[in-house]
Amino acid sequence: MPEAFSPAPCETGIFRQDQTGFVALTKGAKGYGYTFSNGTVGNTQDAGVLLACGKDAVLVNGKERWPKVALAEADTRFESHGIMLAGRLMEAPGAGKDTPLVVYAHGSESSGWIDRARDPYQMVGRGVSVFVYDKRGTGLSEGEYTQNFPRLADDLVAASREAKRLAQGRYGRFGLMGVSQGGWIAPLAQARAKAQFLCIGYGLVADITEQDAAQVARELQDKGYGGDVIAKARTVTDITARIVKSGYKDGLDDLSAFQQQFGKEPWFALIKGGYTGVLLGMPADELRKNGIPRFDKLDIDWSLDPVQVARQVTVPQLWALAEDDRQAPPAVTIERLTALRGQGQAISVYLFPQADHGMRSYAQAPDGTRKPTIITPGFYDLMADWAKGGIHDAYGQAYRK
Repeated sequence: MPEAFSPAPCETGIFRQDQTGFVALTKGAKGYGYTFSNGTVGNTQDAGVLLACGKDAVLVNGKERWPKVALAEADTRFESHGIMLAGRLMEAPGAGKDTPLVVYAHGSESSGWIDRARDPYQMVGRGVSVFVYDKRGTGLSEGEYTQNFPRLADDLVAASREAKRLAQGRYGRFGLMGVSQGGWIAPLAQARAKAQFLCIGYGLVADITEQDAAQVARELQDKGYGGDVIAKARTVTDITARIVKSGYKDGLDDLSAFQQQFGKEPWFALIKGGYTGVLLGMPADELRKNGIPRFDKLDIDWSLDPVQVARQVTVPQLWALAEDDRQAPPAVTIERLTALRGQGQAISVYLFPQADHGMRSYAQAPDGTRKPTIITPGFYDLMADWAKGGIHDAYGQAYRK
């Protein structure tokens, strides 16, 4: 072991090998997660862990000492809709008037992002300043967890104001990044946040009911079912969309009829989607009486039209999509973004092959189950370059649509 390396408890942060290679450590449910700049991921409690933690450094592959980068971090609290949210500005050494600044719109996870999310550190390691915050009801922030997108967009606008206040004089371009569910929220906030660009990773220009229907169709396709079964599934996702949009007032009798007609079919139990599988497993009378409390408390606004929201965005947009995404199948989104681009909007779309949700490459077993591996190469480079205002030719295996 190199003499200069002293083992010590792990710390969050960025540890750099050279000008391009680095690894970021973040807190995990167990131990610390690590993400190398090339997309390799792991956890300090895994077998075969690739690094060891030390004082102001990590030891990579048992031999290379990578020192910790002296990031400038400013913790803060800011108000939105009467509650206090916790945030942190992170800047790489040398941040100045030409450094891009971004604020992230979160995915649907119910955990906080401060110290825990890998994406912000991957941007800071590439020279982009980031304001990260714990969304309402998570981490160090007050309030109740919600999936009400307009309210979350209001929080993102408040976070943008705070980010620009803290970074005053040390940033140039300002934009929003959204991943997964954040792909709905960032466009809603863009104009009020005065964002000069958007970067969306594995998001959708489709509403939640359309996402559910696409998930169900993909599930059955992946199990080898053909058009006849998928057409039946489309019938039931149309029914469940009516149910959730009406607050359980429309469609329950049709759901009962579908359950009785197809409940014993082998494909019936395979349906999951975002919520359709839950509805299929419940009697209509129970839904009529009680709804689904764990969904209902999320306060989802079912009236939002993502196409109309995207149409109102007036700044350049990057959409980086995972070709094999089971959670957010991209086909409809690509079609709609292409149409909006044809109407004059500045939209760039990159599709990453052999990537699932979260931009994770994967190994697929014979039964169709997938084990996530690395973050697909090129994804983080593309997002950072878009923030800096100039994209290049090659980002891993991605291709433009």
